[in-house]
Amino acid sequence: MRIGVPKEIKNHEYRVGLTPESVAELVHDNQQLWVETNAGAGIGASDAEYEAAGAIIKATAQEIFDGCDMIVKVKEPQPVECEMLRPGQILYTYLHLAPDPVQTQALLKSGAVCIAYETVTDDAGDLPLLKPMSQVAGRLAIQTGATALQKDSGGRGVLLGGVPGVAPAKVLVIGGGDVGFNAAQMAVGLGADVTILDRSADVMERLSYHFGNRAKVIRSTPAVLKDLVKTADMVVGAVLIPGAAAPKLITREMLSTMMDGSVLVDVAIDQGGCFETSKPTTHADPIYIVDGVVHYCVANMPGAVARTSTYALNAATLCHAKQIARHGWKQALTNNPHLLNGLNVCHGKLTYAAVGHAQGLKSVDAASCL
Repeated sequence: MRIGVPKEIKNHEYRVGLTPESVAELVHDNQQLWVETNAGAGIGASDAEYEAAGAIIKATAQEIFDGCDMIVKVKEPQPVECEMLRPGQILYTYLHLAPDPVQTQALLKSGAVCIAYETVTDDAGDLPLLKPMSQVAGRLAIQTGATALQKDSGGRGVLLGGVPGVAPAKVLVIGGGDVGFNAAQMAVGLGADVTILDRSADVMERLSYHFGNRAKVIRSTPAVLKDLVKTADMVVGAVLIPGAAAPKLITREMLSTMMDGSVLVDVAIDQGGCFETSKPTTHADPIYIVDGVVHYCVANMPGAVARTSTYALNAATLCHAKQIARHGWKQALTNNPHLLNGLNVCHGKLTYAAVGHAQGLKSVDAASCL
């Protein structure tokens, strides 16, 4: 199979679909790799390194899309990339379709076979291809939130860990999954006063056991959330419903009760965001203020630490890329029901029910496409 790796073109996206090491593994499997020139520049990987790994360097994305059977990316295809997709071509990347009807329609029109990292599952029912970026984003949420709390960023001018004689910042983490756990871990490490909200008894038990008295773990209810946001210096939105639009947990009305200069970091923005006032931002212009509250809603947070993120992502995604390349998409998805769960769009049909529910579209069972 001929596999193509175009350069990412989303605003300030520096990651790349495959590292030179991953290319070498695929070449060893007798696959042919085409890589767009400078695709790896953001992680410090030169064209020469890709060539040494066995890749053929191409000058344009158009050549990659025109000549390859499978396209491996990081972020969702931008409109110009959607136009380059063709019927039957495999697209393997993050999609986050639920809040993005424009992209959904473009992929349906393309006729491509679109496999989304974020809905591939494993035996435990987890999302192994989403997990590494959730870990990165959770940790980054605290770094970026701490900066946003600074007065020069529009924040309250509060140091996350405080100093002797001055109380630390109060950090509220909504959701105790991979994002929330990693955010809480970073915030606790910096000395913040951390509270984690979740609704799962198992998750709450696990978090309580891990953090002990270093963080408070509380069952999430609307009343509890409404009360805690009033005194929070930073709120991290870390909720996830796999493949579906995120629930709006903090309303505009609740925002009016928060302190001026407090910070909201919406890590769920890829799935539409979990705050009513959230809207996607970019690394070039990451924050905005509503009712005195600083919002950080960058949709590709891990792109800021591109090298770490790319290598972490490839460690999770490469095994499935190999399966698809060796067996073709139909056989690979037949062999692996967890990979089948990643199929979101196929030959003009929507194959992920949660996306259909979010957008009012008809979907079909993914297995019917095999």
